[in-house]
Amino acid sequence: MSQRWRGCLVEIVETVFLTVIIFFVVQHFIAQPYRIYQVSMESTLEPDQMVLVDKISPIFQDYRRGDVIVFWPPKGFEAEGSDPFIKRVVGVPGDLVEIRNDAVYVNGVRLIEPYVHNGEPTMSRTEKTSWRVPEGQLFVLGDHREASEDSRVFGPIEKSSVIGRAWIRYWPFSTLS
Repeated sequence: MSQRWRGCLVEIVETVFLTVIIFFVVQHFIAQPYRIYQVSMESTLEPDQMVLVDKISPIFQDYRRGDVIVFWPPKGFEAEGSDPFIKRVVGVPGDLVEIRNDAVYVNGVRLIEPYVHNGEPTMSRTEKTSWRVPEGQLFVLGDHREASEDSRVFGPIEKSSVIGRAWIRYWPFSTLS
């Protein structure tokens, strides 16, 4: 093999190697694609849409009420080979979240929730109607309350189970936002 071909082969191997390393770093530490499987976020996010999950901004800015997050389900709610859940943050550490008269209240103030599916009421999924969010946890609800297993069922989730914020909806392209 000539010197020229050997140099070309080395460049190809270096390029492929660097591409794999960059892909690995981006996918595991910066952003990751996620396919919506559940109906619990309808009409905000529909099944089979794709979102890019931002993993890096939570390092610099903590999760806030209104953020849509992707997280691993709590123990007892994951199925064999289960997919992560996607829900909206309603309560942050220290908040008192209450469900009264089919409405959500945080620290005594009723939330205005234009994103809730078809304006449906917030039905209580358990007998419990009040939760204090502990330090290091988040209270999450699906936008389609009737079809959502969320903190009303399993309580606040650990921040450590959060993969990241849903950042950009990119598939299908007509839903890019």
